[in-house]
Amino acid sequence: MRREETTLRLGGNGDNFHMTWAADDDQFVAVCDGLGWLKDPKRYYNSRLYRIAGGPQQAQFREVEGYPELTGLLNTENIQRYYGFGTLAMNGHIYQFLSTPNHQFTSDAGTVWPGARFVGVKLIFSPDEGRTWFNQSRATPVVWEPWSERSKINMLFFEEPQDAFSLLSVLQMGQNYAQNKDGYIYVYAPNGNTEGTMNQLVMFRVPTNAILHRDEYEYFAGLQQSGSARWVRDLGARSAVHTFPSGWVNTSIHPWAWMPSVTYNAPLGLFMMVSWGMGCAPDGSWFGKPSYLGLWVATNPWGPWSQIHEETSWIPQNDPAARAFAPQISPKWISRDGKSFWLVWADFQKTGGEQAFERLLKEGLMARGDADTVRFFQKAAKAMPYYAFNAQRVDLIVG
Repeated sequence: MRREETTLRLGGNGDNFHMTWAADDDQFVAVCDGLGWLKDPKRYYNSRLYRIAGGPQQAQFREVEGYPELTGLLNTENIQRYYGFGTLAMNGHIYQFLSTPNHQFTSDAGTVWPGARFVGVKLIFSPDEGRTWFNQSRATPVVWEPWSERSKINMLFFEEPQDAFSLLSVLQMGQNYAQNKDGYIYVYAPNGNTEGTMNQLVMFRVPTNAILHRDEYEYFAGLQQSGSARWVRDLGARSAVHTFPSGWVNTSIHPWAWMPSVTYNAPLGLFMMVSWGMGCAPDGSWFGKPSYLGLWVATNPWGPWSQIHEETSWIPQNDPAARAFAPQISPKWISRDGKSFWLVWADFQKTGGEQAFERLLKEGLMARGDADTVRFFQKAAKAMPYYAFNAQRVDLIVG
């Protein structure tokens, strides 16, 4: 049960908010496409990392100052587009999987470039909780390869079959990953970028000491008669671990749906998975109607997954204008008895009418410098006040 009366609007400007719980008791949160929580921002960030101290009611946000700057001018080739999604704090390290599309989403004139989709993942890490950062190769500083230089050599995944494993979510298992007992990291992804593949969930695992080594990755390939998972090194032999409902994948801008958040609920001994489907308009564009929200549980990271909650019209606070998306379960904000947790999301709803918003978008397309871009996002934050860090308590009714 989502508790509407507990809803908190914790500010910031951005979306996606993949979280992980570090050894020092802070959470790290990845923020995409926005200004974050800076009072006097100087730049727009495609991807940024913040710390969250405290519980939801007392949450304090501050930048991870050592995080490599991923900036660039909107509407130009100077913005390289890497999205910090799956993030893991483990053994004093931070690992982050950043997804990248095949090219820019829109042209300088604001028209949608056809065929835009996510096709690859870059892995970076910090051995000292965010002060210094390295490429997967262990070279430093982090290099943001431009569009033309991305390849299977410098990306963890790149142009895999069906574009699988281009949007990664990491299973969270307690503070500093301490609740993990089998020595593996588990990572989930849509099986592609189209209806029929994006709503298929695939996954891989890797030993905790081998996350930088792609050749150590094992892919879920179905269940054995005993109920245990079958793992293979051949990505092409993968199987779907779960299939989400059909009809919730958009066809415009870039396909965007069914990227889950999976967290271990230690008091109940359950893995919880929340995921969402895009509320498509009749023409296939995104946010034409409210999103789909579902919650599933399992006793193993690979399932089988049982659905315990479904909303085909997800409207937080019963707001008909809500365009909520990208739900995340906070790995730290789970109650001691496991019977409640906090759900975090962003909301694409806008105020002031369509014409005013279209004028604002045209202004954004004219931005040609950091100052112009920051001003645009500051105005956009007022027009889209919930494109921010929203949180709400969810109670589990346990039989």
